[in-house]
Amino acid sequence: MCLSFVFAPFFSVSPAFGRRLPAWTACMTQRKGEKPTISIQEHMAIDVCPGPIQPIKQISDYFPRYPRGLPPVGAPRTTLCAAPAAASASASESEDSPDRAFAGASASRRDDEPDVEAYDSDDSTTLGTLDFSLLYDQENNALHCTINKAKGLKPMDHNGLSDPYVKLHLLPGASKANKLRTKTLHNTLNPVWSETLTYYGITDEDMVRKTLRISVCDEDKFRHNEFIGETRIPLKKLKPNQSKNFNNCLEKQLPVNKTEEKSLEERGRIMISLKYNTLKSCLVVGIIRCAHLAAMDANGFSDPYVKTYLKPDENKKSKHKTAVKKKTLNPEFNEEFCYDIKYADLTKKTLEVTVWDYDIGKSNDFIGGVSLGINANGERLKHWFDCLKNKDKKIERWHTLTNELPGSLND
Repeated sequence: MCLSFVFAPFFSVSPAFGRRLPAWTACMTQRKGEKPTISIQEHMAIDVCPGPIQPIKQISDYFPRYPRGLPPVGAPRTTLCAAPAAASASASESEDSPDRAFAGASASRRDDEPDVEAYDSDDSTTLGTLDFSLLYDQENNALHCTINKAKGLKPMDHNGLSDPYVKLHLLPGASKANKLRTKTLHNTLNPVWSETLTYYGITDEDMVRKTLRISVCDEDKFRHNEFIGETRIPLKKLKPNQSKNFNNCLEKQLPVNKTEEKSLEERGRIMISLKYNTLKSCLVVGIIRCAHLAAMDANGFSDPYVKTYLKPDENKKSKHKTAVKKKTLNPEFNEEFCYDIKYADLTKKTLEVTVWDYDIGKSNDFIGGVSLGINANGERLKHWFDCLKNKDKKIERWHTLTNELPGSLND
């Protein structure tokens, strides 16, 4: 290939017609075996010195950046309404010397423009608002949480939208067992769920000491879900059997005391009935149902059953066990067990109730337990005393299962 074709479209003189032709034409017409001739002028024809390098202007020199897209408070508003003569003069001056015009514009904005580097976008970017309502059904020991809608959520995806869902936890004692969540709505910043999530087994004691944490998250298929914002409602703000509406601004995630959470980890709820039968001189213990049990199997469920002991048990004959309910976290048992015991001896006894996950070929997993008796406290002590004071009357109560194994029981 001819070198003059690589560098530039140089010209040569055609002897046949006496006019200038491109150099690559001469190269193409040369005979086979003939060496191409390149003049020194052709070698030096490339201009390798275009002049002094000018600084490249940044995009910020043309468009000032302000938080939330608003100009600073003290920015003058009359600069755009200058006299026509002055405007034309400044325009002509800008055309003659654009560098001078840009320098002047940058200098005039430097005093009014905030410090962008020190500006934290998370502090001034709203996370959105959440509209929901709460109702405590005292008779049925249920907390109904209706998630209505959210508005103006923070975009979390590259398309400027989010795939939001809402999840609920009860504090303290948050765990997977007491987590509830809504469905996911895709590609929206203003989702409308209109979905009711219900906690069963909520007692008056829970309403005094528990706090409901409502979190809004963005679902991602190929990575971890992202947190958007949360709000917390102390349940003591609710009145029994009265629905209360909320429209709260979402906040950043608040820290949780990990030590407290671990010691108070909840594994679900259990409904127990107690009745002392005076005719048969026995204590009738009813295992009615469980709710929100912790998932112990890889499929996200458990195969729960319940065991009861009346301690102290010198003869080790007080053990009773329910049937196993397959693949559920909200089993219904409706089974009763009788303990032959004198009424006066009940003040010395403790009823220990444990819930287990049945596994084939390996040890069963402990889910949670609760103890009722004279040494208990709170709702567990009150339930026991109510049974003693009301003979021949069945008394049903919900109780919280904890991760602590009552006594030293082994499966």
